[in-house]
Amino acid sequence: MTKTTIGSDGKCRCAWCDTAPDFDVYHDTEWGFPVADDQRLFEKICLEGFQSGLSWRTILTKRENFRAAFADFDFHKVAKFTDQDVERLLQNTGIIRHRGKIEAAINNAKRACEMIEQEGSLAAYFWRFEPDENEVGVPQTMSTSPTSVALSKDLKKRGWKFVGPTTMFAFMQAMGLINDHAEGCFLRPEIDEMRRSFIRPT
Repeated sequence: MTKTTIGSDGKCRCAWCDTAPDFDVYHDTEWGFPVADDQRLFEKICLEGFQSGLSWRTILTKRENFRAAFADFDFHKVAKFTDQDVERLLQNTGIIRHRGKIEAAINNAKRACEMIEQEGSLAAYFWRFEPDENEVGVPQTMSTSPTSVALSKDLKKRGWKFVGPTTMFAFMQAMGLINDHAEGCFLRPEIDEMRRSFIRPT
């Protein structure tokens, strides 16, 4: 069974909150909350890509720097970034200076613009991949799923980069497409209620 931890406020949370001091706030206010905002969905895709091979804490502590560097992840603006912008970003010590990941974020912004034309919104596209409740099973025991594999495959076919099945599973966890809070975590029933009342974008 997935472990939980008791915080200084007496609340039972997912055990990973203990691994960094700033995780409680992220856990309590963001992780697993269903999201239908295109800009936030794009931001998460990019940040998950930058996290590849690194820890989420590394990305979370630099998130405001990423937002400043990437125009608050307005994909219409990022799609217009040039080679000069890539070189500028490679000199930015506040972000992860990885050419492939920077170029992937710009590429994905262009693909996001295409997706808006094809699907109406990013949210409408991603929520089509909301898995059946029975697919995930015991919380936080999987790093990929059949749906994350299918989403990764479809995005790659559309030209997106740094969107492997594990990255897409983490994206689904964070954006509320699944409720992967641990059994016993105080937020699990709250997220269930949020997901029940959430209006799926179409």
